Amino acid sequence: MLTLKAAGLLDIEAGTIIRPGVLHIEGDRIVGVGTVGREAGESGGEVIDLGDLILVPGLMDMEVNLLMGGRGERPVYSTVQDDPPLRMLRAVGNARRTLRAGFTTVRNLGLFVKTGGYLLDVALGKAIDAGWVDGPRIVPAGHAITPTGGHLDPTMFAAFAPDVLELSIEEGIANGVDEVRKAVRYQIKHGAQLIKVCVSGGVMSHTGTPGAQHYSDEELRAIVDEAHRRGLRVASHTHGADAVRAAVAAGIDCIEHGFLLDDDAIDLMVEHGTYLVPTTRLADAMDTSHAPRELQEKAAEMFPRARTSVKKAYDAGVKIAVGTDAPAIPHGKNADELVALVERGMSPLSVLRAATTVAAELIGVDDRGRLAEGLLADVVGVPGNPLEDITVTQNVRFVMKGGKVYVGN
Repeated sequence: MLTLKAAGLLDIEAGTIIRPGVLHIEGDRIVGVGTVGREAGESGGEVIDLGDLILVPGLMDMEVNLLMGGRGERPVYSTVQDDPPLRMLRAVGNARRTLRAGFTTVRNLGLFVKTGGYLLDVALGKAIDAGWVDGPRIVPAGHAITPTGGHLDPTMFAAFAPDVLELSIEEGIANGVDEVRKAVRYQIKHGAQLIKVCVSGGVMSHTGTPGAQHYSDEELRAIVDEAHRRGLRVASHTHGADAVRAAVAAGIDCIEHGFLLDDDAIDLMVEHGTYLVPTTRLADAMDTSHAPRELQEKAAEMFPRARTSVKKAYDAGVKIAVGTDAPAIPHGKNADELVALVERGMSPLSVLRAATTVAAELIGVDDRGRLAEGLLADVVGVPGNPLEDITVTQNVRFVMKGGKVYVGN
């Protein structure tokens, strides 16, 4: 048995710090909390004394793309120059930095690069699970499903000429009911655990307004039908209020971003129990100074609203989970989103729950998100009380995933 001793641990359900913080671990599971009935180390097992640290559950990021961004990537050029093996090697570093930042579970929300049909996030997750490389547990979406010229069509981002880097249906570019069904089925066949769909435009869309709906209602219903019949949830890149209403009406489970939400869209999300992953930090962190003028104008419209929409949704009772849209926030800086959510008006406890228990609900698991007996030993140590100062999550000193230590005191 391994015992962790610290100054305290966060009871995420009660919203309190238990002092001292003691966890007993066997294999990859927590087998006891506290010293009641057993003294730390009495069985002769190893004891790790973490001093003044406070233990919190392993954090979760519900929107990352580990196959994009990171060291050595160059905007536009990497899109056409980097082959899948190079992307995978770069992703290894991104995964390691994410884990070392205290994020032990992530959703990889949709490839939109040329892969030849390979689901690189599925392969990366398998390598991590096998112990070949260090990284968080990955819930992969495979390729994002988007219409031709949609926000997640990579040829749109770079404004490529016709026939330059065109993607296949299997790689997510799908139009019409038959094609979107095929695209979803392909992702599921090759290991996707959820489906990502593009429902509206965005800040970096070269054509159309940022909130405009990209898929028809009929296409959205077909995507949801295919995913739900196979037991998978659907996440949607969606900004505009009308597009949010269409997504919720189609049965989509989670709205990503939602910068242009209005009161009616928020009320509909509450009614249907639709989750929101607001990615609000990117409104502060994304540098658009070198972008074309029309994109800078979109950012000037959307980013101020992004800073207020999340608070409106939170106050109304929308279920909010943490997501960064990394590399929009650099990989390894994921905790910046927690700080931004507190700055927007959420309480530190609600933000910590958004990164733990609510995120666990969103991905449909009950084996993580809390420091409790029987759950996975995903444990993070921070140098202070996160209920009083959320910024301590930016300075992780200890990371354990599944009973294995990746960052020591």
